[in-house]
Amino acid sequence: MKRIKFLVLGLILSIGSSVDAQIEPVDANGLAIGGYDVVAYFSGVAKRGFESYSTKHNGATYYFSSEENKEAFKKSPKKYLPQYDGYCAWGVAAQNTKFPINPETFDVVDGKLYLFFNGPFKGNIFDTSIPWNAETTSLIAAGKKNWPKVKKS
Repeated sequence: MKRIKFLVLGLILSIGSSVDAQIEPVDANGLAIGGYDVVAYFSGVAKRGFESYSTKHNGATYYFSSEENKEAFKKSPKKYLPQYDGYCAWGVAAQNTKFPINPETFDVVDGKLYLFFNGPFKGNIFDTSIPWNAETTSLIAAGKKNWPKVKKS
């Protein structure tokens, strides 16, 4: 019984930590989007990719969940790359800054991928996709305007 409690506790902690984990769009090792499959987002799912299905693009390594997704990306990477180089879309649009992202929090609008911060902030959980969803159209316009300056910062 004690072993089962530890397994359940470990599972809860691992689920909680993955949901709260904020990452840079490209980490220190060059891995993009925490190893999530950028093509899979377009089917409505945040799915981890595998090193065995990886490719490099602009110096970053992208993982995919299948050979088909890898090939789709290689044929048209621009179609699948997240907006704002993968930084939090709300941060760029509403705050004029780069926030890290939780790769499990995303939106696809008009064929474009947007990623968001979703985790602990000042003692609370802050999911930037919520204010994004309330004002998507105006925030997309603001993000387009803000990104050139934010990108340089």
